[in-house]
Amino acid sequence: MAALVNLRADPAALDAKEQTLFECLKKLGRVIVAYSGGTDSAYLAWAAHRVLGDNAVAITADSASIPASHKRDAEAFARECGFRHEYIETHEFENPDYVKNDKNRCFHCKDELFTRLEAFAATRGDAVIIYGVNKDDLGDYRPGQRAAKLHGVQAPLVEAGLTKSEIRELSRRAGLSTWDRPAAACLSSRVPYGTPVTPQTIRTIEQGEEAIRALGFRQFRVRFHGELARIEVAKEEMPRALTPEIAQAFSTIFKQLGFLYVTLDLEGYRQGSLNAALPVLS
Repeated sequence: MAALVNLRADPAALDAKEQTLFECLKKLGRVIVAYSGGTDSAYLAWAAHRVLGDNAVAITADSASIPASHKRDAEAFARECGFRHEYIETHEFENPDYVKNDKNRCFHCKDELFTRLEAFAATRGDAVIIYGVNKDDLGDYRPGQRAAKLHGVQAPLVEAGLTKSEIRELSRRAGLSTWDRPAAACLSSRVPYGTPVTPQTIRTIEQGEEAIRALGFRQFRVRFHGELARIEVAKEEMPRALTPEIAQAFSTIFKQLGFLYVTLDLEGYRQGSLNAALPVLS
């Protein structure tokens, strides 16, 4: 996991970036952190609490697309750090534009989240909404960033020039348990564009991923392809995934969930693998 951290980072340069982040947060005065519990939003929530105390509150979406394990992790980290943490209900599955799952699905999800956060902010003295997008995210296809701009949501990690590896290193230095947390995403991201997302599909994917987690795997995804489940496992965990015993376990798990076919992706886990179809869908 050490490879995830920029071990050659200049400590003074990192300190300067973190200080820029603290100054940015101090200027905002009162913030609401869109908090998923992943490495980036956890570090941002910790920093906001350190700078602003109770003038910072972390909010997690209570949505069917967020795995229960992620919610448990978010709650545990909030208790660990002592910052304020609340939930708000989001209703993206009531939006047909979200359910149809085209390439703008993430926009509709974040639009719903930020709309709900705006209503919450109005009850807290018009606090500024911030979220954990980092400098590296700017080069990926992320329509949620368009929703953030539409709602005036600010990105302090970007303003401070922080990359993913730098956030992990600063989190490690601060003693945060989230410093090496595997990359996370909502369950809807497991469904190919053009295939409708439904609560039932999401629950099936979550059950499958919980079963894989129980086998001891750490970084993986279950990609839903109708009758076929495509499993991505981190390359360093692939040798174990390729054993006959684990192959049989995967097959049993997913056939019990109703899949006819189960496959292990030989390219291994990679973020945004379903984005490969975007040129075809455009």
